[in-house]
Amino acid sequence: MDPIYVVKNKCVGCGLCVNACPFSAIVLRDDLVTIDAARCNLCGACVEVCNHDAIEIRSDASTSLDLSIYQGVWVFAEQKNGIVQPIANELLGEGRKLADALQMPLCAVLLGHNVEDQVPALTSRGADRVYLIDREELAYFQDEPYANVLSALIRRHKPAVMLYGATSIGRSLAARVAVAVNAGLTADCTGLAIEPDTGNLLQTRPTFGGNIMATIITQNHRPQMATVRHKVMKEAVAIESRNGEIVVEGTADVLMRSRTTRLRFEVEQESTTNISEANIIVSGGRGLQAPENFRLIRELAEVLGAGVGSSRAAVDAGWISYSHQVGQTGKTVSPKIYIACGISGQIQHLAGMSSSDLIIAINKDKDAPIFKIANYGLVGDLFTIVPLLTQEFKKLLNR
Repeated sequence: MDPIYVVKNKCVGCGLCVNACPFSAIVLRDDLVTIDAARCNLCGACVEVCNHDAIEIRSDASTSLDLSIYQGVWVFAEQKNGIVQPIANELLGEGRKLADALQMPLCAVLLGHNVEDQVPALTSRGADRVYLIDREELAYFQDEPYANVLSALIRRHKPAVMLYGATSIGRSLAARVAVAVNAGLTADCTGLAIEPDTGNLLQTRPTFGGNIMATIITQNHRPQMATVRHKVMKEAVAIESRNGEIVVEGTADVLMRSRTTRLRFEVEQESTTNISEANIIVSGGRGLQAPENFRLIRELAEVLGAGVGSSRAAVDAGWISYSHQVGQTGKTVSPKIYIACGISGQIQHLAGMSSSDLIIAINKDKDAPIFKIANYGLVGDLFTIVPLLTQEFKKLLNR
């Protein structure tokens, strides 16, 4: 049974699908279209342009897949403003282990515009091959064009494993692509490994608020897809002399279509370090009592050159923007020093910062859960303690 087929009593022979197909897999004969299943990559371009619902893709097309034809471990190399993001380096480091275990190549996928100069940054960190798609429409991330292009690329080359960062971009993109290629997807993984006997990807993630760890296997679908939490895996080491293959891919104009238009990017005005990259983070929670009291956190953070974090309660109260939220529904961070001020330490928050090297907790409640994982705890009023810390660090650091 072919995965894509034409409903004959609906087809009117208009030819729109013929022009839309990027792989020349559709021909018009006797006012009826015919699809060459061997050339078709199931990109869905023909389905989208057909005004008569005459072309259908079977949702169970991959239930009898020949898994042996899927080769390679792929990493989505997220870029912003033409610069590959650090999460890609973490994925390459982990991807290298998986590729070696499977005895398959490690590949990176780079979508953007004028980003060819970023290819060496990927090959130097272990990518055997970089698939590069350079289009002006891909300069900035938009869900539909990125998902369309990546889905078509996956159908064409058939990777066994596809990894994304669990960032706002990675999470949005991975979900769309998984649906398009009928693949399994495990979100927010903290551990990846290969099952020796089967070659299946073992995808481990926290569940039930981080109380247990679940390992998920996608046995019957390919590629096996996962998003990986930032800062939980080591970056691949860059070796400047290391080279790799560059494959420049073309893509059809129809895949660039989007129902949304990017107007502009509003940069968040923040004087402290981005918490995703920060070595030190000072976080505030409900114990701050009011939004204006976050100035105490910012002042300490600025002295330390730290990022400003927050609990979900502070974000939900509107005291600080979501980009600062640490936890299961926010960002996962792993700084050298994490200072929690007025944060009780619910399991959802701990899931996002428990891997920090050194945890310092400040809370007036001596029974607060945060003290159970803290290396150092200060029981007392944060409105007294935090200003004193800021003052002392200013003296020590001459700031």
